[in-house]
Amino acid sequence: MARLKSDRLEPSLIKLSGLMRYMLYESDEQKVPLSKEIEYVTSYIDLQRLRFGKDMNIHAKFDSNGDYHLIEPMLLIPFIENAFKHGTGMIQQPEIDICLKVVDEKLHFTVRNKYNGDSQEIKDKTSGIGLVNVKRRLNLLYGKEYQLDIKKAEGFHTVSLQLNLQ
Repeated sequence: MARLKSDRLEPSLIKLSGLMRYMLYESDEQKVPLSKEIEYVTSYIDLQRLRFGKDMNIHAKFDSNGDYHLIEPMLLIPFIENAFKHGTGMIQQPEIDICLKVVDEKLHFTVRNKYNGDSQEIKDKTSGIGLVNVKRRLNLLYGKEYQLDIKKAEGFHTVSLQLNLQ
């Protein structure tokens, strides 16, 4: 963007600096307002939209019903990062759908991406560690107060997280 003197450079840098600031300063907190976490993942998604342009169909909907819910920082981003990591590449018409809503003090979070079941992805020694760490973190932080479902069906990989926010 800098070489092309794109008008998108400045907003992109502002979003990137916001991501870095959140990771450096706010992720130290035990809990953050859900709105801050949503702001973080929205900036990440916006940067990915710039990266992929019209080559990828990205839908994101967030409905948090106010700013009084708290959540552990950086809890949702690994699922979104995985969708971009595994939902791009050798996939025709890549698509990622992200939905977050809060109903009756319960967070419902779903990330769905197209995947190519025929593709033999080359896995390195860090493959799969993100989900293992997130599951461990959920167990430590929420005990039995969450439900995580991960499935592959009909060409889509879907992660659904339900989390009690009380």
